[in-house]
Amino acid sequence: MFHLITGGSGSGKSAYAESCIVGFDGEKRIYIATMYPFDAESHERIRRHRDMRKEKKFETIECYTGLKELALPADADVLLECMSNLTANEMYQPDGAGEHTVEAVMEGVKKLSQRVHNLVVVTNEVFSDGIQYDPDTMRYLKYLGDINCRMAEMADQVTEVVYGIPLTKKRKVQTDETNL
Repeated sequence: MFHLITGGSGSGKSAYAESCIVGFDGEKRIYIATMYPFDAESHERIRRHRDMRKEKKFETIECYTGLKELALPADADVLLECMSNLTANEMYQPDGAGEHTVEAVMEGVKKLSQRVHNLVVVTNEVFSDGIQYDPDTMRYLKYLGDINCRMAEMADQVTEVVYGIPLTKKRKVQTDETNL
């Protein structure tokens, strides 16, 4: 199952995503963290987030670029957070994909979705402010938008979290072919 979760900053999407993974009741929970620790504040934020996940029995794997290279167990329930960080890392880190960011990220997402038991991906809704940014930021927004659209197309479920309320935008219905 591939579940894409989106929402604005502070919307509650991360807490909802964690509750989805915990709800699967699997024995192997993996959290793929994509926030690159570039200063003391980011290191503290990462530490705080790890502490919050400890009770939920997540194994944390840091992955800033090269998502397709991860080899995870097939029985894992995986939370990938967050796509906006991964996209920026692929664009701007020296070992990132640069202009091939969309393809590199999507290759990694496809590989994960085909390999693991359940995949939940968190992304940000950053497109509704109507502001024109500098060309480099507009390129980032285009890449993230392309990635979000492609993930939504392939996802089994898409949920937008607004003010802590999950709103289902897409859900593939499982059918029993023997009853057709």
